[in-house]
Amino acid sequence: MTKDDMIRATVEAIHASPTQAVLYISGGASQALGWLISVPGASNTVLEAVVPYSKISMAQLLNKMPTSFASQQTAEDMALSAYNRALKLSRPGFPVVGVGFTGSLASSRPKHGDHRFPVQKIEIFNSSCQGLRTRQLEDKVSSQLLLKALADACRVSSLFVSELSDSELPDDYEKLFVEDQELQQLIDGEICMKIYPFSSEKYTPNSERKIILPGSFNPLHDGHLKLLEVARSICGDGFPCFEISAINADKPPLTVSQIKDRVKQFEKVGETVIISNQPFFYKKAQLFPGSAFVIGADTVERLVNV
Repeated sequence: MTKDDMIRATVEAIHASPTQAVLYISGGASQALGWLISVPGASNTVLEAVVPYSKISMAQLLNKMPTSFASQQTAEDMALSAYNRALKLSRPGFPVVGVGFTGSLASSRPKHGDHRFPVQKIEIFNSSCQGLRTRQLEDKVSSQLLLKALADACRVSSLFVSELSDSELPDDYEKLFVEDQELQQLIDGEICMKIYPFSSEKYTPNSERKIILPGSFNPLHDGHLKLLEVARSICGDGFPCFEISAINADKPPLTVSQIKDRVKQFEKVGETVIISNQPFFYKKAQLFPGSAFVIGADTVERLVNV
């Protein structure tokens, strides 16, 4: 099997996994996008790919001007932004990953310092190879690194051998968070939502539209379950789920332990619940575009002047 065959087999394994990804790539690893898109099944994996190459493009992507464009912090910021975007674009219940890559490879202009290509999948990797490779080769090895990082995130084996030397290989380029950390990030506004896909029902791949019943659910009761059931019969195709905002417009935010206690209710009844940090309906609509929102009579009375 040639190296090209091994790369293709790795991409096929990535596409066969349920993981969906948003990739933000700048300054290198461009071949990785070609490998991913050229193999059938790319739509199973790639939700979005963006190349913010100019300084203004990067600043708009991150909503700030980075101190250094080829740095660990910038790659972390790109990956976090990609992760939030993936949460919004993915189908409910599918695992998602945000990939951020920023590189400083060989170019026609003199470089001050090492050629670097950090990769971030929500830890960062720095590798120095100045003067050892052409830009084309640097792009190739950085693409291999990105593909391996994505394969690891999808929990599939990368079948090819990287052309990086042992001294250039990263110790770790993936940062994982436990549930409590994710919920605290949500409360702090770093991530936009966390989905608990407890429902065992299967929905068609095209059912990306959500039917959402928001509330505090303290406690969850049969009336809530019946309301969502009726809404689903009226709305037709869609993914029914409940939604709790960790942030309240009039009260202190929920604590991590409070959120977990409420989530347990949905696990017991086998219903999917989304934890967001948007207490207002116009913000919920922006977070879940195209969704149908189910509201009770008391909420209607608050929202509509009747």
